[in-house]
Amino acid sequence: MNEKQLLNLCLRFPDACVDYPFRDDNTPVLRHRGNRKWFGMILHLNGELCINLKCEPEKAEFWRSTYSGVTPAWHMNKLHWNTVYPNKAIPLRDLQEMIEDSYQLTQSHQKGKSV
Repeated sequence: MNEKQLLNLCLRFPDACVDYPFRDDNTPVLRHRGNRKWFGMILHLNGELCINLKCEPEKAEFWRSTYSGVTPAWHMNKLHWNTVYPNKAIPLRDLQEMIEDSYQLTQSHQKGKSV
């Protein structure tokens, strides 16, 4: 998988957009257009493509114990974020699930509505 393919997986959600908030302009951040919250950040760590994704703590531990390509997040809250290396034998369906979970966890929820 390359960066463009990973970006396309993230941008398939409604209201998802890509932003480049850092001066280097080489770090794509995936956001919700409405609330501007991040749900992903694509990086190249030690030359390897990866993405930071938000996750419920229990699920974060599950993914870390299941795949060596999922680690506590680089430069983020390690309880709630994982760094995922998509080219380290992670099935596409599981990667898509992790991205979707991150997207949903960072969505705005209307007050008074049950989620």
